[in-house]
Amino acid sequence: MTRTMELSEQLEYLNQIGIALSSEQDIDKLLERILLAAKTITHADGGSLYLISDDHRSVRFAIVRTDSIGLAFGGTSGNPITFPELPLYHEDGSPNHSMVVAHAALTGESVNIADAYDVEGFDFSGTRAFDQRTGYRSRSFLTVPMKNHEDEIIGVLQLLNSIDPNTGEVCAFSSSAEMLANSLASQAAIALRNRQLIQQLAELFEAFINMINIAIDEKSPYTGGHCQRVPALTMLIAEAIHETSEGPLAGFEMTEKDRYELRIAGLLHDCGKITTPVHVVDKATKLETIFDRIHLIDTRFEVIRRDLKIACLEAIASGAPEAEARAQMAQALQQLDEDQAFLRRANIGSEKMGDEDQALILEIASRYSWVQDGETQPFLSENEVENLSIRAGTLTGAEREIINNHIVATIKMLEALPWPNHLQSVPEYAGGHHERMDGKGYPRGLTRDQMSVQARVMGVADIFEALTASDRPYKKPMGLNLSLNILANFSANGHIDPEIFEVFVRKQVWLKYAQEFLSPEQIDEVDIEAILAKAKG
Repeated sequence: MTRTMELSEQLEYLNQIGIALSSEQDIDKLLERILLAAKTITHADGGSLYLISDDHRSVRFAIVRTDSIGLAFGGTSGNPITFPELPLYHEDGSPNHSMVVAHAALTGESVNIADAYDVEGFDFSGTRAFDQRTGYRSRSFLTVPMKNHEDEIIGVLQLLNSIDPNTGEVCAFSSSAEMLANSLASQAAIALRNRQLIQQLAELFEAFINMINIAIDEKSPYTGGHCQRVPALTMLIAEAIHETSEGPLAGFEMTEKDRYELRIAGLLHDCGKITTPVHVVDKATKLETIFDRIHLIDTRFEVIRRDLKIACLEAIASGAPEAEARAQMAQALQQLDEDQAFLRRANIGSEKMGDEDQALILEIASRYSWVQDGETQPFLSENEVENLSIRAGTLTGAEREIINNHIVATIKMLEALPWPNHLQSVPEYAGGHHERMDGKGYPRGLTRDQMSVQARVMGVADIFEALTASDRPYKKPMGLNLSLNILANFSANGHIDPEIFEVFVRKQVWLKYAQEFLSPEQIDEVDIEAILAKAKG
């Protein structure tokens, strides 16, 4: 009757541990749970759990425990496993049946040994050497293969020295213990395989995301690394808010699932850029398309310069006073040089262009003409005038719309994916980083109250990365002080979230980011209180 109760309790425990194994997320903890459960259910003093190598040529120790001598390696013990892997095959390719663990892995059969010192067919020389070093006495062994639902052996569970609960003496593993161990090993193999598959799918998913980001960054040498830096900064800001215990954001907390979801959103925040034409993304100067058209204009200037010299010589040959003709030519050439230098400066797009500058471009366009294929051509085409007249930066309004459309493409792409429950918010987080708190952002014109904290965090991260980036051709990388002052203005005028910006500044998230991603020249002195005062308007 007592034995029946004990078996009943063991079966109940086996059922409970099966439920627990199916819910464990961490593979190392899962392996530890499997071994500890097997030790408990079979009254084993020690045990090891082995996993089959990827090439199926060996098994490696994953967890080792022996209670009576305090031996613990792997899992939550903090002690790394340094034992060598056990080969499944000899050097000549023949199967290694001399080692009991290898035999179980190769055959899929359980092996129950009453006394390792009195057994034939298996090599226990390593066990005996261990006993001699430690003073331990290894006797009974139960070695059970771990088969998943596809009947594939993915590991081996080996239990050592069954302890009689009544006498405390080492005894052989009973048939019921072997049955229970096999049942547990089967459940454990399925739970382990499921967890491995989930982890592999997650790794594949992240690798695919990284592949997209590499493609985007490689597509344009001028934004290389942006898709990596923004997620890093996003997580720094989010962690700072998570740790905040005062103020309006004190209630914001993140679980590990929340962190993973936000990190994935950060990695995908610009995935729509894969649809943006390269010649727009890489537009380093105002006249650049596939190439910089300023060189065509330089050629026209050279043609006009040549024509001026020819006209001067023809005038002299026709009897005009040479000094007067050369003076007129020199004056015209000087004006030509000034106009050419102005257009070259205007093409860079590093400074704002005022009304007078735009008027001068129109004046230059009408001041000269040149002949091509016998026809007089305008010196500057309408498209060239439009581009050279851009007030700030290098993009026309139409080109900026193309750039801005990347966020629309991002949202469309992300909303088209069948996200699992723990990643449902990725499209919202990633799609909101160009919105403004006052509703004047794009593409949806959302206000602060319509956005999650995570989306607002990403907006701050995206802007700060752009300000401090050193790979943009149209501007020099800004230092910390200037970048933070610009963000302070954005905070005051409703562009970014003022509460998030305050945490960003007070927690010195900007400095942590700078120390990892910015050059030493950009890390200048910052007056935190002055910046916070400016942010409040």
